[in-house]
Amino acid sequence: MSESRTDAAPPGGIDYIAQEQSPRFQELKKRQRSFIFPMAIAFLVWYFTFVLLSSFAPAFMATPVWGNINVGLLLGLGQFVTTFAITMTYVSYANRKLDPIAAEIREDLESKESGKKGASS
Repeated sequence: MSESRTDAAPPGGIDYIAQEQSPRFQELKKRQRSFIFPMAIAFLVWYFTFVLLSSFAPAFMATPVWGNINVGLLLGLGQFVTTFAITMTYVSYANRKLDPIAAEIREDLESKESGKKGASS
């Protein structure tokens, strides 16, 4: 069930491996990763801080802030707020920085594909 792989472009097709190695595609990956990895690390640190405080500092988490609202409840709700904030920030970042490059790459591939189809007709 092993499949032989060739690095050559399929006959009449686009060489997607070469496209993936192109400078523009590499720039797209670099920009995406430069946002995702630091944001993921920051969120995980925030999340595990909450979990560790819940486990090892219950007195601090039980500190009343207002009525029956305590620090633990506020930090727990903050997890949801942070998730939505990260999502909205990523969507904004993608719209501004990633989508234009992706559209350029897609248009280039579509023009190459339509050029191949037009030449074979």
